[in-house]
Amino acid sequence: MGRVRRRIAGFRVVMSWPDTGFAPPSTKHPRPGGLRSRVAGMAGALLLVGGATAVGVAVAAQQHAPQPSLAAAGATGPSGKAWWLSLRHSLPVSIEIPAIGVHSALLHLGVKPGGAMQVPPLQRAGVAAWYKYSVTPGQIGTAVIEGHVDTKQGPAVFFRLGALRPGDLVNVRLADGVTAVFRVTGVRQYLKSKFPAKTVYRDATRFAALRLITCGGGFDYATSQYLSSTVVYAFLVTSRPAAPHKAATRPAGGGTAPHRRPPVWSGQHLAPDPTALGPGR
Repeated sequence: MGRVRRRIAGFRVVMSWPDTGFAPPSTKHPRPGGLRSRVAGMAGALLLVGGATAVGVAVAAQQHAPQPSLAAAGATGPSGKAWWLSLRHSLPVSIEIPAIGVHSALLHLGVKPGGAMQVPPLQRAGVAAWYKYSVTPGQIGTAVIEGHVDTKQGPAVFFRLGALRPGDLVNVRLADGVTAVFRVTGVRQYLKSKFPAKTVYRDATRFAALRLITCGGGFDYATSQYLSSTVVYAFLVTSRPAAPHKAATRPAGGGTAPHRRPPVWSGQHLAPDPTALGPGR
């Protein structure tokens, strides 16, 4: 009977075998990269597995904004003859979209010195903005409201815009207390490099249109920009009068804003178009 004593992980282990059997290999001259290499290899493998697991958890936890489906593309406006309903000029105060849980005050923004449309500051990503050089919501023409889809901190005000469907309603409260009610006719996504400015901004000349715009599609990590835009098309279907004896809240930085020409897509930003609707009103 053969016998050998070893210490493994601090414990003394005694192994024995019959004289006719084979003894375990000698450990007096261990191979290069023996026990230590195996331990290091196991540790490295555990680190790799742990790292992959952490990445997997991070990816699984990442939230992705809903993207418009082909079935939601719908139309860019009401079918048939021009829709007759319209409202008088009144600055927008807030927007509510019940189908996706949006309720936001509205900033009033214009364009930057370089011609790009202003967007809400990232510190206020939970607030949407009306483009003040478009018509006020409910007037004949195209009113434009924009908002961020997300930030590094998480979802923003229009995170779920792509989940809207034709038939959903959008409520815009105006400074005179009236609430303009719009019905969605279509939700579409366009590459920013092929943005159809005429369809989005200038086709609605005979009815009260509303466009809701945010970013969407793929994300370019090199430029930190989304490659597409999500656009919701809607038109005015009714309005609710102001509640009696209740003054409407006047938006910050109030005053009247002249109806000017809507923006068009120019490269990677929006800019005023001098030929969009002729002389400004």
